[in-house]
Amino acid sequence: MDQIYDIAIVGGGVNGCGIARDAAGRGYSVYLCEMNDLASGTSSWSSKLIHGGLRYLEFYEFRLVREALIEREVLWGIAPHIIAPMRFVLPHHDGLRPAWLLRLGLFIYDHLGGRRRLPAARTLNLRRDVAGEPLKPVFRTGFEYSDCTVDDSRLVVLNALDAVERGATVCPRTQAVEAKQGEDGVWELVTEDAATRVRSTIKARILVNAGGPWVQEILTQRAGVEAKAHLRLVQGSHIVVPRLYAHDRAYTFQHGDGRVIFVIPYQDDFTLIGTTDRDYEGDPSKVRATQEEIDYLCASASEYLAASVKPSDVVWSYSGVRPLYDDHASEARTATRDYVFELDVPDGLPVLSVFGGKITTYRKLAEHALEKLAPYLRSGGAPWTGAAVLPGGDFAAGDMDALVEQLLRDYPFLPKHHALRLVRAYGTHARRLLGRAASLAELDRDFGQTLTEREVRYLMAHEFAQTAEDVVWRRSKLGLRLTKQQVAELDEWMGAQRKPVAPDPY
Repeated sequence: MDQIYDIAIVGGGVNGCGIARDAAGRGYSVYLCEMNDLASGTSSWSSKLIHGGLRYLEFYEFRLVREALIEREVLWGIAPHIIAPMRFVLPHHDGLRPAWLLRLGLFIYDHLGGRRRLPAARTLNLRRDVAGEPLKPVFRTGFEYSDCTVDDSRLVVLNALDAVERGATVCPRTQAVEAKQGEDGVWELVTEDAATRVRSTIKARILVNAGGPWVQEILTQRAGVEAKAHLRLVQGSHIVVPRLYAHDRAYTFQHGDGRVIFVIPYQDDFTLIGTTDRDYEGDPSKVRATQEEIDYLCASASEYLAASVKPSDVVWSYSGVRPLYDDHASEARTATRDYVFELDVPDGLPVLSVFGGKITTYRKLAEHALEKLAPYLRSGGAPWTGAAVLPGGDFAAGDMDALVEQLLRDYPFLPKHHALRLVRAYGTHARRLLGRAASLAELDRDFGQTLTEREVRYLMAHEFAQTAEDVVWRRSKLGLRLTKQQVAELDEWMGAQRKPVAPDPY
């Protein structure tokens, strides 16, 4: 007899994997498919922030901001290896938002979300504080506040891994071709393996459509349901340049067009600058940062920084399409970032589609999705994900340095920067990766920049990685450091290995 899953999820981004994790932990049988690698769409092209969204206060998005502010410390607690607090400096710009408005906004930001561990906002004298040194001397006063940074693609993978450990079936590189009503009154989801083109049929009582930029297409063209909600695709691009300053704080720069951009220390030796907001039409898989956007980001940063940022400084750029709920806002920057569910029940078969959302609120989105589906599910467990750490996160937030030192004591042959990178990526699971290795030689081939054969085999066996791109851009950001030749050699080596279709048991 064919298995009938409680829930089948289309989409392996942060929302799909977050729902899979939550549902599996409540005892439901879960199937998830993703047409490409996990986090290969919008979820890996973010500003790498877990934040409340200070600028959304101007658009009266108080519910969204409050939920996001609360989630900052919740997510930091369950994933302290990939999430870290960061202080942001907001210089006052004469002629833009007045200082009193910035103080008021930051007061609300500090108190709206029940901040507990993150430091409060404060006023800075930029002529005396080190944060003023990279700025033009015209900027005399600034405000400093707290948010967090995140390794966005690893957040997705860790949610998928935890879902698998709790019994879910997760199938990357498997496209949902069609969803139809089966003879036994359940959804029949037809999927196709990207490599073999072999088709399979999955049966499920409930379908969750977390297709991101493709959510409307999946609902209408593959499930045959006319969407009531509509999607607004908004392009956001970022650039990465060599590190612009020595201190470890980020900046929030406001501009005359109403937008703000972030300038963020990134991967130790680089600075991340973004983002843009522009409506996008076309294939979401083909989005790229345009020269116009790169020029805009360089000019926006240069308006504040004493040393100009030039397009020739850019070492990497990336762009993603945000699948926002279309609230008919006049400008892309003012379109809501809140999430909206559409629940359709054609012929008694529930399909829940997810429109919009932010990485910061993915966990609450998953809880609310299961609340929406509760009438169609057998009785399950209560919400649980806020107190359960993600894989490798079983150490106290703020104890990263202690974990690195312990790893160096247990594996004294590791250079410190290598140990730090492993802990930032895998947390306590770095030991599972290293196993009983007693020397660097026992980690086998060195692909460059501390990436070893042992680590790549671990990623292939446990984290669904199949290509060099999966490894150097989504499981890590070593693509910033490896040469094209090194990446090509890695891809060739991986292609020669047997690729598992799902993670092996630890």
